Amino acid sequence: MNQINMSQINIRLFDIILSLTGLICLLPVLTILFVVGLFDTGSPLFIQSRVGRHQKPFNLIKFRTMSVETKSVATHLACASSVTKFGGFLRRTKLDELPQLINVLFGQMSLVGPRPCLFNQVELIEEREKRRVFEVRPGITGLGQINNVDMSTPRKLAKYDSALGNKVTARHYLTCLLLTIYGKGQGDKITKT
Repeated sequence: MNQINMSQINIRLFDIILSLTGLICLLPVLTILFVVGLFDTGSPLFIQSRVGRHQKPFNLIKFRTMSVETKSVATHLACASSVTKFGGFLRRTKLDELPQLINVLFGQMSLVGPRPCLFNQVELIEEREKRRVFEVRPGITGLGQINNVDMSTPRKLAKYDSALGNKVTARHYLTCLLLTIYGKGQGDKITKT
């Protein structure tokens, strides 16, 4: 077995252990956020089809941060007024990402990898195809996120995505996770008013 395959197996093992542990330990927090979300929008979970590994679709799960009527577009194209007050809190604290631990547990995502895009983000998909980014699982966080590069700059983001790619080691993986946990980086900016 070559080094890359062994590395991928180790990363998958980390993903399973950490996502399962996170879901169990954070169950009270997840429950509270779900209940508050019910009062906020009436529909606390946001499930959306995203581009996965080898460009296969999967349903990404997040806590809803925008009103139910918000059009399904990339975050940087959404109206800032669509974000609810509670949704703003979830986005600032990154708590909206917690349900993606389910995606990680089921192998649709990794904790660390390129953020999964929508199928209508053609430019980003093309840039990622050129750099073979789709050979790895998408992630909750990655180099782009911790360096404040979001999907509004597709070419730049694809370069960051490919820099990690198949070369991810346990050290890179844990570094990205720790930097994210300690607040480095942010999610996609909402630039439209």
